[in-house]
Amino acid sequence: MPGPVPNREDDLARPRSRKGKDQVAVTKGEARPVRVPNADPEWHPIARKLWDGLKSSGQADFYQNSDWAFAYSLCEDLSVYKQSGKRSGQMLQTIYSAFERLLVAEGDRRRVRIELHEPEQEVELASVHAIQDYQRQLGVAQ
Repeated sequence: MPGPVPNREDDLARPRSRKGKDQVAVTKGEARPVRVPNADPEWHPIARKLWDGLKSSGQADFYQNSDWAFAYSLCEDLSVYKQSGKRSGQMLQTIYSAFERLLVAEGDRRRVRIELHEPEQEVELASVHAIQDYQRQLGVAQ
């Protein structure tokens, strides 16, 4: 999606669906089991760090085998670029542009309306703790 990076959904005064814009229907398919390949031990350290970051990042929840194959190819290209003596700004821009398709950066994800949030922490109510304390005092607690 071209244009500026959209605001996060949390930053909006009202949901996008209420802004009067046409909502595009989503075409859905079935996710398949995924096998993440191992990084090439010969890769440049930066390419390896990027690969490890991809594996542990939230957007990896959306990756399928074809995405991992594409990411592998890009990390290979990045590694060759970093290890070569002759570097080209155009080549680096091409590699970075391809990484945008994998939604590597937050701005890329927000353009396609994907937001990663911190996991919600479970909150135990004070009343639950109080009841457990009473049960312990009465010798009923396990």
